[in-house]
Amino acid sequence: MTTPLPLNRDFDVRHGELELVAPGIRRITAHNPGPFTFRGTGTFVLGSGRVAVLDPGPDQPEHVEALLAGLGRETVSHILVTHTHRDHSPAARALKQATGAPTWGFGPHGGGRRPGDGEVEAGGDFDFVPDITVGDGDRIEGDDWAVTCVHTPGHTSNHLSFSWDERRVLFPGDHVMGWSTSIVSPPDGDMGAYMRSLDRLLERDDEIYYPAHGPEIRNPHTLVRAFIAHRHEREDRVLACLDRGIGTVGEMVPLVYEDVAAHLHAAAARSLLATLIHLVEDGRAEALGSLTVEGRYRAR
Repeated sequence: MTTPLPLNRDFDVRHGELELVAPGIRRITAHNPGPFTFRGTGTFVLGSGRVAVLDPGPDQPEHVEALLAGLGRETVSHILVTHTHRDHSPAARALKQATGAPTWGFGPHGGGRRPGDGEVEAGGDFDFVPDITVGDGDRIEGDDWAVTCVHTPGHTSNHLSFSWDERRVLFPGDHVMGWSTSIVSPPDGDMGAYMRSLDRLLERDDEIYYPAHGPEIRNPHTLVRAFIAHRHEREDRVLACLDRGIGTVGEMVPLVYEDVAAHLHAAAARSLLATLIHLVEDGRAEALGSLTVEGRYRAR
């Protein structure tokens, strides 16, 4: 068994209601609960009067309608997107059509990958292309809010977090969540990049995170350190399997993820593959053929 994580699943929401979570920060949660979205995707509104909408959410007309109804006569001036999974960016199209606001993001789905790295996984919003492309360190300013882009690849290659520096607040999207770990699914998901992105968060002085799913995180460094240790424990379990001659993802999943419900093992297999790829890249494991779920691996 891996060391338990300090997760918080105490999170009650009223779907479709725009609620104040902190001065200048509101959230409305889409009605798309599930094993990977928890209670649903949180869409954040920054500022007042002329506002930014961060992660407009899934393709649900009722979610956009509820957001616009909650804003009343306020104007949407910016649409910010952390990444292009289907529960985050598709509603940007309807919101842009309704408001005329431009979209801001790192790039299209898979946009952070190197040429020749192969096709990205299903589940992405391949239609989203930001009107304004932003990268690490870029600053986006509104009337009474401002955020700095922090490139945090790993969950996806185009994943951005947004930092409200003056408030020491970070909107980490799906990179760090308080209710669960994040899925890292190759080829667009990259465990090495994910671990480096976690390390980078420890260099920051954020006081609170508002992730896209679940409650706020008020001791973010404690949780980030726990996630790093958790991933290292998974690596150790994978290496132990390889040392015993257990060399396929299918054989390893029930052993490495014995603490995870069986119906989630397919998703766990994707993260296990990401761990294997990371170990191969680091020289700690060897692939006997292709870097795929069906491949065979051994210790080096």
